[in-house]
Amino acid sequence: MNRIILADNQAIFRAGAARVLAMEDDMRIVAQCGDAERLMQAVSTLRSSIIIVASTLPPDFERLFSEATAAASRIVLLAENGENTSPMVLQRVEGLLNRSATGIEMVECVRKVSRGYRSVAQFPTPSANVADSVGTRVRERLTPRELQIVGFIVQGCKNKEIALQIGTKEQVVKNYLRSIYDKTGVSDRLELALFTIHHRVLAEAASRAGQVIQLRSTA
Repeated sequence: MNRIILADNQAIFRAGAARVLAMEDDMRIVAQCGDAERLMQAVSTLRSSIIIVASTLPPDFERLFSEATAAASRIVLLAENGENTSPMVLQRVEGLLNRSATGIEMVECVRKVSRGYRSVAQFPTPSANVADSVGTRVRERLTPRELQIVGFIVQGCKNKEIALQIGTKEQVVKNYLRSIYDKTGVSDRLELALFTIHHRVLAEAASRAGQVIQLRSTA
């Protein structure tokens, strides 16, 4: 049985990855960590695990490598789309996954690493001239309020929390979500979060929209 520690500060993406991996008979999620300190606690107590850790967490890599080695665990790095991972990190992880990797690719990488092989290949950096036409098109369809709600969904917020943030009722948030689902072609909040994360131009727009709310609430 492959014991997996899943560490990612993006709650919805973490939940989606956990769901994919848990469907496999030979895999068991033994810990989910949303911050670096919880990750280190899990690594030190859950030996012989495969650690899938997002580069955005971000961990203290030197400490993580040391703890993982002592615990006989292996590390799979989850890199952002277009991210250039440092050669030092690449040399010391056993696996590398792109944020947009499919569930099948994730499962195959974990199984390869569990058998003692390395599954590391740097991803090509997308050209600045190559536009994300899908993400751009969806971004232009969404209203500023809808973009704010998308940003909160990616952070793992519930409808009640979103309603409090934007000063409205839960039912209004549900109405917004129905409109967002229609415009993005997804069916639920998990698909929406994954879709957003995979399209950087949309994710950045949603993040900026969410920051406007935060600035207003602290003013």
